[in-house]
Amino acid sequence: MGQNLSYVRSEMLPEQAPPVTQIGAIKWMRENLFSGPLNTLLTLTSLYVVYLLVAHIGPWFANSVWNAGSLSECRQILDGKSGACFAVITDRWAQLLYGFYPSSLYWRVNLTLVLMFVAIAPVLFSGLPRKMIWFSIVFPGLGYWLLWGGSIWVPVVAYAGFVIGWMAYRALSGTQVILATVAALLAPVIWWTQAAAPVEIMLEGITPLAIQAVPSRDFGGFMLSLIIGVTGISLSLPIGILLALGRKSDMLLVKTICVGFIEFIRGVPLITLLFTASLLLNYFLPPGTNFDIILRV
Repeated sequence: MGQNLSYVRSEMLPEQAPPVTQIGAIKWMRENLFSGPLNTLLTLTSLYVVYLLVAHIGPWFANSVWNAGSLSECRQILDGKSGACFAVITDRWAQLLYGFYPSSLYWRVNLTLVLMFVAIAPVLFSGLPRKMIWFSIVFPGLGYWLLWGGSIWVPVVAYAGFVIGWMAYRALSGTQVILATVAALLAPVIWWTQAAAPVEIMLEGITPLAIQAVPSRDFGGFMLSLIIGVTGISLSLPIGILLALGRKSDMLLVKTICVGFIEFIRGVPLITLLFTASLLLNYFLPPGTNFDIILRV
């Protein structure tokens, strides 16, 4: 009777690892792929379909030919076996990337690509110095000059139109906001249509700064897709914001123009707009007008 019996543990047990089925990939598979009879059936069916695709397409890639002078030579190398003829990629990789851009000027395309990443860096990463945003503003004109070539004064004169519009707005903003806004829109248009070309010719005559020009018909491949994609994305956001604000405006004229533009673009298929830009736009311009095809798109 003098012995003391204790039924309460005096020290904590060490932590034990959780069951294997409750952690990691096994837990994820149980919850997402095998959580019930239906999910299990769908998972097994999907795995079987993937197996069939790999079993049939795998040998086709495994027997691929990357170096051949023609399709018949490719078939001779395969010797009746099933395989892909990728020799055209090896032979035409430069054309797939650059189109018909002169090979001696590939460095301009590569430099433009590198500068593009530098230009978008301060837009994407807030930790970078804010002064870098000035290069983001300058890059569109610089990129145009590097890709198309010609006189450096063409993008300079184009940028001057924005400066003139800003000056017109600042000059009239103290009187009436609507008048200042109209002046800020009309001044650049008048500059670009009436004065830009003579001023560019004059500056080129005083200080000729130009590189070899490359016409738009030589653009192609991944380069052209990247140019149109980046330009479209970078322009669509600010234009979309302006149209959205204009649609909410209390001014009837501004609201009507924005709503009309938005509904027109929404209601017309993209292929119709591209067809109009590439083929029909010249019919609505004065005779002899040469409107760059990429600029139209």
